[in-house]
Amino acid sequence: MRIKKIFLFLLFGFLLLDLTGCESFTRKFTRKSKKPDQAVEMVLVPEEYKGPNMTKEELYRQHFLFWKSWQDELENALTQKSSLKKKVDCAQEALKNLANMKNMLVEEMQKNLDLYIGKSADLLASIKSDVYGTNDSGNLHAAEGIESDIHQRFIYPKIKNYLK
Repeated sequence: MRIKKIFLFLLFGFLLLDLTGCESFTRKFTRKSKKPDQAVEMVLVPEEYKGPNMTKEELYRQHFLFWKSWQDELENALTQKSSLKKKVDCAQEALKNLANMKNMLVEEMQKNLDLYIGKSADLLASIKSDVYGTNDSGNLHAAEGIESDIHQRFIYPKIKNYLK
């Protein structure tokens, strides 16, 4: 009987030490202070960064340079038989920069540039429809022709008097 009491006492002691001494047990049952959520700044209207103020001359030259870069990239993609996605992206970016150039010109010159924008749009449609790249040489020839014509007619020294 006495062994039974000692055994129960030791069991109760170990249980008490185990429950109170266990760090994870005390961590589970202690209250943690709730930190207030940090205020989240809401953006209702996205703002576009305009960059430093540029003159119309600088902007036109910049758009012309971007167009030229994308046109060259398109020609390289057509020459190297790159993926359809690459060719389409290059053609779209070149077309976008032509449209930006057009917006900076007076109406008379806008009509002249519309011809090349139309040719570029036709080239883009041709590239999109040529899934397997079988007409890359024809598209390359068209792209080179467009680049040559635009470079001759719309380079800044020839167009500087027609900017808005």
